Amino acid sequence: MPLVTMRQILEEAAKGGYGVGAFNVNNMEQIQAIMRAAEELDAPVIIQASRGALKYSDLIYLKKLMEAAVERHPDVKVALHLDHGNSPQTCKQAIDLGFSSVMMDGSLMADGKSVASYEYNIEVTAEVVEMAHKHGVSVEGELGCLGGIEDGHGAGIAIDDDSHLTDPVQAVEFVQKTGIDCLALAIGTSHGAYKTMRYDKDGKALPPRLALDRIETIEKNLEEAGYKAFPLVMHGSSSVPAELVEEVNKYGGQMKKAMGVPMEDIQFGIKRGVRKINVDTDGRIAMTAAVRKVLWTAPEKFDPRDWLKPAREALYELIKGKMKDFGQAGHGHEYQPISMADMAKKYASEAAATK
Repeated sequence: MPLVTMRQILEEAAKGGYGVGAFNVNNMEQIQAIMRAAEELDAPVIIQASRGALKYSDLIYLKKLMEAAVERHPDVKVALHLDHGNSPQTCKQAIDLGFSSVMMDGSLMADGKSVASYEYNIEVTAEVVEMAHKHGVSVEGELGCLGGIEDGHGAGIAIDDDSHLTDPVQAVEFVQKTGIDCLALAIGTSHGAYKTMRYDKDGKALPPRLALDRIETIEKNLEEAGYKAFPLVMHGSSSVPAELVEEVNKYGGQMKKAMGVPMEDIQFGIKRGVRKINVDTDGRIAMTAAVRKVLWTAPEKFDPRDWLKPAREALYELIKGKMKDFGQAGHGHEYQPISMADMAKKYASEAAATK
């Protein structure tokens, strides 16, 4: 089965009322773990690569790894997505390589650090939509800015700064003027492991305060504007499980106390239109814990396979849990894939109908 467009995966998720995990990758072991979990659970899935991942792995290596994944798991409906594309040029590069989905993050300037104007965001996002849809490629846009920095991407906005959250009124206009297929919201989540600086009297980390009411308002506003069941995206959605942090530290790590987004908050969003949930940090922690355990308990080991295999297994187990919690498990067989060529025709037909 060839790659599936993210638009189709998210539209089907909207019909079924579930969310779909979008898991970041950098290497072969991560792709193997995610695809194995998806196949076993009959789950559609989104595999995404950030600009940092593409620089690390080199674009052509990642493309060939995904081709192998599709060949090895022909029944899995999977989209390959560019996460936080910083410019139309970066998105074009991903499209030319065969990605079935791209994100144009116009909330920041091309440096990936400076907060951009609303007008700039609309301009560059609409440019990518026009380019991508000709190839049947889905486009994600972002309105508002997240806190934190990951893979060098982020404006360094303080975790508790709510001045850059998504404006519910602007959300409708942004969708109308750009033509995006899904909208990433800024509701108080952040990139990285340290999503909150809140602690109770005993020093225990507390979850971040999320503006969950904005999800409801934005969903309502979009529906009233004619965008029923429009897919929303939640970035920075790792839960940072305390047991994984403890495992890292048990074997020589020095991670600070942290807490991510509680699963109940993510599931609240799924019930109100969030269809794509980005998870990166949790996978990193799970794999790091597994690697540290091997190297700490068996220091005589020197074969990378001795620690890469348990790292892959740890990620596989984590991904399975996420897929069940998001509700995507068991839905992979429910629809037939639409080719990117046919999706390009569909986009052209839709564009013609609006003229």
